[in-house]
Amino acid sequence: MRGILEITLYSRPNCCLCEDAKSALLAAMPEVEIIEIDVDSDSSLCNLYGNDIPVAIHDGQELFRHRFDSNCLRMFGNLNQSN
Repeated sequence: MRGILEITLYSRPNCCLCEDAKSALLAAMPEVEIIEIDVDSDSSLCNLYGNDIPVAIHDGQELFRHRFDSNCLRMFGNLNQSN
């Protein structure tokens, strides 16, 4: 039995790209659990990511930055098979 795939999504409120990425993630993999973190809530995250959001991370590996696309779908397929 596979576990739920957890993805951390670094984002900020009122970010259209962030909302698009979250929607695309959920559409591609409805079973994914998204842990959303506001980069503005922590100065070190804000310095690290600045305007380079959204950023999706799984098990310490960056899956995508800015936009979720078909390459990400292939990567997610591989992640989903390994869980």
